[in-house]
Amino acid sequence: MSLALDRINRAGAAEAESIFRDCCGSPEWSKRMAASRPFDSEDALMQTAAGVWNDLQAFDWLEAFAAHPKIGETKPVSTRQKQSEEWSAREQAGMGMATERLQNDLAAANRDYYAKFGFIFIVCATGKTADEMLELCRSRMSNDLEMEIGVAAAEQQKITELRLRKLLSQ
Repeated sequence: MSLALDRINRAGAAEAESIFRDCCGSPEWSKRMAASRPFDSEDALMQTAAGVWNDLQAFDWLEAFAAHPKIGETKPVSTRQKQSEEWSAREQAGMGMATERLQNDLAAANRDYYAKFGFIFIVCATGKTADEMLELCRSRMSNDLEMEIGVAAAEQQKITELRLRKLLSQ
């Protein structure tokens, strides 16, 4: 068993919930993950994480989405955890080379997306350029609300998995 997994298993309930909130902004997901301990292995933790995520209601997913900054945004979300904030900045590294025009186009696309769906554009940004993220945002505008919540939830699940793996490698 890794040291990180042992730390998760030994943490008190509040500390475990906080650890999990770094990986996913849903309070319900974090609470259920903390209650699911101890995990016998990293694979068991990952399987539980996916199962818990897929068992949540759309409201819980929307809470997780709200914990993210908008793509390209530097202003912190007040409910975001410190580790989550650091990971978000690294995940959005593809924005670093974006021109001012591309940043403005993405900001406009974010506003249009929010106006249509009522939540921020969620994408697993790791390894994506600003151009790719803009194209994804624009292409997803053709989805209806139910479809888009499902797409965004799948993207959030990818983000959570990546963050859990980062946590386990610490």
